[in-house]
Amino acid sequence: MNQENKGAIASKLLEMIEQRTARIGIIGLGYVGLPLAIHFGEKGFHVIGFDLDSRKIDKILHGESYIKHIPADQIKKMADAKQLDVTIDFSRLSEADCILICVPTPLSDKMEPDLSYLLQTTETIANNLRRGQLIVLESTTYPGTTQEMLLPQLSSTNMKVGQDFFLAFSPEREDPGNKKFTATNIPKVVGGVTNDCLETATALYNSITRSVPVSSTQAAELTKLLENTFRSVNIALVNELKILAHKMGIDLFEVIDAASTKPFGYTPFYPGPGLGGHCIPIDPFYLAWKAKEYDFSTRFIQLAGEINVSMPYYVIEKTVEALNKNKKSLNGSSILILGIAYKKDVDDDRESPGYAIMKMLLEKGATVNYNDPWIPKLHTTRKYNFQMESTPITREILAEMDAVIIVTDHSDYDFAEIVKHSNLIIDTRNATKGIKGANEKIVMA
Repeated sequence: MNQENKGAIASKLLEMIEQRTARIGIIGLGYVGLPLAIHFGEKGFHVIGFDLDSRKIDKILHGESYIKHIPADQIKKMADAKQLDVTIDFSRLSEADCILICVPTPLSDKMEPDLSYLLQTTETIANNLRRGQLIVLESTTYPGTTQEMLLPQLSSTNMKVGQDFFLAFSPEREDPGNKKFTATNIPKVVGGVTNDCLETATALYNSITRSVPVSSTQAAELTKLLENTFRSVNIALVNELKILAHKMGIDLFEVIDAASTKPFGYTPFYPGPGLGGHCIPIDPFYLAWKAKEYDFSTRFIQLAGEINVSMPYYVIEKTVEALNKNKKSLNGSSILILGIAYKKDVDDDRESPGYAIMKMLLEKGATVNYNDPWIPKLHTTRKYNFQMESTPITREILAEMDAVIIVTDHSDYDFAEIVKHSNLIIDTRNATKGIKGANEKIVMA
């Protein structure tokens, strides 16, 4: 294909994006894909959502939401306006002009990247690829994935990247439950395989927010890993300092608040019972795995991971100590876990430290219940399969429990009432700060 035709295909796609006539296909309608579909729809694009989970498709078709912090009326409004079409028929990928990949990229049991979902998705796209399409990977992965894995599969169609189709990487920056920052005001880092790939992808994201172009897909991939490795390392630091501060009799949260008054050179991070969510517990290990190709050991990443993974064990240790002071053994005690979501005010339990805490409690002979207003029934995860439903919080149930462990500080919780009617509180989130008259009941963990 000559230079003139190459420019014509790119120019046509750019014109369609500018005029909002380009159809946006989004693969994976989870915590990243569904909000993205809504934002593109609100900007006037027609969106086709693809997912293997027929339950999600059915809910959207009925104008319902399966993610609590995403209002159903947003979905219904788009569906009624015929701007959101959802399907399990992946042969319809050929209808989309821009295809965004938002599929899971978890770790295996051996802490190695599991790209099986991405491999299957890329093969499906290749089988339905046509000229003029833009494919953007949003799923977090190691540097080199877009060029080393996606490009060869897509190029096997005898079409040339940058001429017949366009390929880019733009890491998702979705923060579930964050009402201040959404896909419409979080800048999108974009890296393209060629200049035309970068230009078309940048134009697409500029239609909903501000794009930040970088020199390559590898640079964009590493950007996301840097962001979450930065958080992982700093959270590990404050988690380690929390343990030290406990031994020294110092309130670390007071120290963090004091340090936060410095107007430069300091960013506050807060300790907790361990890391959760799909990003911070996983992304740094993608980078550590890739670094082995270069005979390089990512010592900060490994150490931070060890500290953060150890925090549920510390929670158990503090629980045992607190029960012993009450002349009780963990074996046979009744424990209530407050919050199984990985952070407050979301229904996202991926990689939640609450699961690890529950597992250890059960292994040590405790009777365990949980309450989470955002998660009424525990999901089956890659590691855990607890067949449990949320226990309602009543004065009687709190009084029956030997200990209550605060894992997630949901806004729904009335912590003053919870402290008042509980025998013992293990607070991993500083949620009971300022509650007076019951300090003897509260143990910070």
